[in-house]
Amino acid sequence: MLRAWMALAAVAFCGAARGQAPTYSAASIVNASDYSPGPFAPNSMLTIFGSNLAFTTAGLSDVNLVSLPIVLGGVSVYIDNSPAPLLFVAPGQINVLVPPNEIAGDVLIRVDRQSVTGPTVTITLGNAAPALFPSPDNYALALDFSANNTVVSAAAPAQPGDLIVLYAAGLGSTSPNSETGEIPGFAALISAFPSFRVLLNGQALDPATVPYAGQAPGFPGVYQVNFYLPGPGHFPPNPQIQLAIGSQVSATGIMLAVQ
Repeated sequence: MLRAWMALAAVAFCGAARGQAPTYSAASIVNASDYSPGPFAPNSMLTIFGSNLAFTTAGLSDVNLVSLPIVLGGVSVYIDNSPAPLLFVAPGQINVLVPPNEIAGDVLIRVDRQSVTGPTVTITLGNAAPALFPSPDNYALALDFSANNTVVSAAAPAQPGDLIVLYAAGLGSTSPNSETGEIPGFAALISAFPSFRVLLNGQALDPATVPYAGQAPGFPGVYQVNFYLPGPGHFPPNPQIQLAIGSQVSATGIMLAVQ
């Protein structure tokens, strides 16, 4: 499953020139789920775009997966001066996981490539920064539990009343929290669950129809949200879907494929 997850990180790469320091900026650090800018959240997957970030391409399939590595392909990323778990490195891109125990505020981040250090830049963390995983045609990544866990898509839309498993990022700390670098093997509700909302076309679902929002076992930095779709007639087909925690709301323009 982790190899399948890594397909989300596929991009074109260019080679790094030996001896040149890694180059990037705060503006080139985005959410790995949808490439949106910060703020970010604890346990968020970040993508650092730049140049000379690594000498090679390496992912999780190249290492022992007892836990996430803090050195991958000779590269380390320091967040608040501590090495952070890595998911993927390449000359033009790094995917890194913000440790779950980070707290809201400004934090420092820098890339170290075999003892050659890039600039130290500042990013901002909030308690949560909800985001979805959109497909190229702007449908959210989700499974239809009521249809044998079929991937929900324009070709296989969910039906009103179905139980949906939606995948998300940036939902913040959980109870209990994973340890830094741990590949979660258990379910854990997000700490903000009492204030969590699923929005369809801007309208919040009844909380009673959202039994779970928490970490997705086996997928570091990924959350799942289980909810029941309203019955027929409540929404038009393919409603816009967003997740909200307090004033933090995921991006507009992403749809859920519903017949």
